[in-house]
Amino acid sequence: MDHVEIARELVRNRFPEARAAFLAGSVLTHRRTPASDLDIVVLLTGPPAPFRESLVHENWPVELFVQTEVDWRRFAERETAASSSPLLAMCAEGMLLTDADGLGAVLQAEARARLAAGPPPASAAELEDRRYFLTDALDDLHGCADPLERAYLVAELLQQASELALLAGGHWLGGGKWLSRRLAVADPGLHSRLAAGAAAAMSPATGAAGQFRDAVKEVLDAVGGPCWAGYTRRGD
Repeated sequence: MDHVEIARELVRNRFPEARAAFLAGSVLTHRRTPASDLDIVVLLTGPPAPFRESLVHENWPVELFVQTEVDWRRFAERETAASSSPLLAMCAEGMLLTDADGLGAVLQAEARARLAAGPPPASAAELEDRRYFLTDALDDLHGCADPLERAYLVAELLQQASELALLAGGHWLGGGKWLSRRLAVADPGLHSRLAAGAAAAMSPATGAAGQFRDAVKEVLDAVGGPCWAGYTRRGD
């Protein structure tokens, strides 16, 4: 039995009353590996939804995201406000396993439209805040002589620079591998320069961080340049 049938069987046996269910994630793509899990979104009419559960079924790791339609919309709105919506992505790009009353098709069409529309524009204040924190971390890297500290600084800078580039360009954010994949689609060249530069910057070799600093500066220059002297915020 393949992964799709295993996912469908799990939903059928555990959630016979499901209104809809989606199978999503790398398991549906060429990126599937022996460690890939089955990400399954299940729509119910009420309790025990909402809940999230991790389990192993037929030797497959499974992540269940069980919701009602109301929960789905609440989660989608909350994630959209944060410019990162794995729920919309799972339903837009996933496979419908079951659709008892048409809800699955409706939510998939809505998820695709909302995902294509992009996240809400980042405010000028948010972009300036991110420029400030990225500038500050880049200054720390420039003066860092400890190779262990440098590893942490490079990791922080890679995430911050990638997120700033995505937000400034009106693209969705992501976490971990999905941050890499979002930037690779939005700007393949920048993604390559940041990732390759970060790998080089982890090296203790003299000057190895130069390539990475240049890539981070590229991100800063695209949104107004470094921001530090004169930066101020009122309130909390």
